[in-house]
Amino acid sequence: MARLSVELPAVLAEQVRHDAAIAAPRECCGLIEGLRDGDRFRVTALHPAHNLAMEADRFDIDPRDHLAAAKMARARGNRIIGCYHSHPHGAARPSLRDAAGAEEENFLWLITAGGELAAFVYLGGDFVGADWTMSSA
Repeated sequence: MARLSVELPAVLAEQVRHDAAIAAPRECCGLIEGLRDGDRFRVTALHPAHNLAMEADRFDIDPRDHLAAAKMARARGNRIIGCYHSHPHGAARPSLRDAAGAEEENFLWLITAGGELAAFVYLGGDFVGADWTMSSA
């Protein structure tokens, strides 16, 4: 398998970090709109979502936000290709809770912690690290 890659506009990377700072000490969460071509993910928009989790160190995306994001993505010829969230008291890598909640194959996960941002793709029951580059668009 070729190395997974993610093209992420710099303004959207900053939005994930900003959402995390505002939500702290709770986790922020949202959905990622874009396109996927083989092992390459191209992020075109982010859709912040309400976190319905009762615990501060978990996230549960509001289904209404998920539906609205999917409709917006379809209207632009895109789809929801992943999710993002923060780990205010952890590391920018999937947690055991993330692994327990991951279901969708070939789904991109962006995780931010302490200003760091990392990309992973859920494949074959596990998370695989992805290289990501920031673009200006």
